[in-house]
Amino acid sequence: MQKHIEFMSKAIKLAQKGTYTTHPNPRVGCVIVKGEQIIGSGFHVRAGEGHAEVNALASATQSVEGATAYVTLEPCSHQGKTPPCADALIAAGIATVVYGMQDPNPQVAGQGLKKLKKAGIEVIGPVLENECAQLNPGFNKRMSEGLPYIRVKMAMSLDGRTAMESGESQWITGSAARLDVQRLRAQSDAIVTGIGSVIVDNPSMTVRIDCDDQEVDSTSVRQPLRVIMDTALSIPPEAKILKPGKETLMFCVEEDIEQEHYNALKKSGVNIEFAPVGEDGRMDLIECMGVLADQGINEVLVETGAELAGAFLQDGLVDELIVYVAPKLLGSDARPLMRLPIEAMKDAVDLEFESVRPVGNDLRIVYRPKYLDDALLEE
Repeated sequence: MQKHIEFMSKAIKLAQKGTYTTHPNPRVGCVIVKGEQIIGSGFHVRAGEGHAEVNALASATQSVEGATAYVTLEPCSHQGKTPPCADALIAAGIATVVYGMQDPNPQVAGQGLKKLKKAGIEVIGPVLENECAQLNPGFNKRMSEGLPYIRVKMAMSLDGRTAMESGESQWITGSAARLDVQRLRAQSDAIVTGIGSVIVDNPSMTVRIDCDDQEVDSTSVRQPLRVIMDTALSIPPEAKILKPGKETLMFCVEEDIEQEHYNALKKSGVNIEFAPVGEDGRMDLIECMGVLADQGINEVLVETGAELAGAFLQDGLVDELIVYVAPKLLGSDARPLMRLPIEAMKDAVDLEFESVRPVGNDLRIVYRPKYLDDALLEE
């Protein structure tokens, strides 16, 4: 079993190389082993190109007949933009396949493993299943729940404030934290913000990676879909986020919009979706996120103000809360981290600590809302 763990760990590291490029496909790595030596390796780079198994077979330095393939995700069995990987492994004469986790995609979901076994290939797994699942939280959630994996990013002072009373917020955190946010954007399929943030900050919401960045290859970065929650479609036509060349989607409520402005936005190439309104009178965020999932969006980064961030948390949509804490005090009149209608301690939102690390002079803290664990217990 130890050798399986060793080689699967190498496959996981390969899969991580596709962190910023594979959308909407999962990140997958594969190594091919013969005589306890790796003779081929590969990972999935981007949709429409070779999958990890195919790339590993192509890189092999000797015949792979009788070899063992270690792959982080069950080999696909269906024809997509590329042929089935299970067929490629069978045709190559692979003797054993060790897989990390079963594919949550209903089109695969065990069918690839069955095809391999039927061809006489020994199938072993899952191996390092949790670690392999962590490669693709968005793909896994989209396939199993019909929703993307949602991270809410916020920056605050040590006293829990995100902006001055006037709205001034540049800059709470330092340059290292802001670069880290660019990397978060780069691995996300969509960035969501609210109309309030657009009007106050006029952001472009694009990925800006320096060519010298050691973690991200700036030449391969794709720009995520920019999503604006704007109930009344009141966005100024000169807003940076509407500049052509980058895909933008807006959610609004049909009865609240001004038709002439709607027509002008549509003519300029902005995609607009009408969102339903929940019982509380707010735009139904769950339905909106379902629309994104239907469009193949795996991972969403929410960068917004206190009100919309609080709404995502209230609706049980937050998978990760990423907070950058700056060594500053903004004072009691400054704006709070979130707006949450909580009156009693019993209604407080409990958070599960995930990690903390310094980023320049700031701290990056990741929490998981406790309601996610409670939901699992109820199932």
